[in-house]
Amino acid sequence: MIRPLVFFGLLASLAVSGAHADPSLVDKAFGNTIVSTYPDGRTAELWLKPDGSYTAEGRRHDPSRGHWRLKGNRLCLSQVRPVPSPFSYCTAMPSEGMGKAWPAKAVTGERISVRLVRGHHAGEQAGA
Repeated sequence: MIRPLVFFGLLASLAVSGAHADPSLVDKAFGNTIVSTYPDGRTAELWLKPDGSYTAEGRRHDPSRGHWRLKGNRLCLSQVRPVPSPFSYCTAMPSEGMGKAWPAKAVTGERISVRLVRGHHAGEQAGA
């Protein structure tokens, strides 16, 4: 039941950057890992792909995948697996791009720290 919400906490509540997100801000994520660290120290990982798809692994190591798109100044995620989500989760992009760690708030309400890490972590679930 919680699974569809797990990946939504990955990019919750980032700093707003203006009316329209610059696609080059997302380009930095391609081939790299977006890591969200929760208060208990566990991490969730998200991988955006240039074709508009993503894969993710939640902090409980549960894999998911879906589609992403830019909508105004927001990055929107729509989960397809393991359970299709009937809605998209959208979050604002950081104004300076994804080059540094930034504070965020997970859908669960927890404060998290999000950062872009060079390369793909070994935890990636390619077949998610």
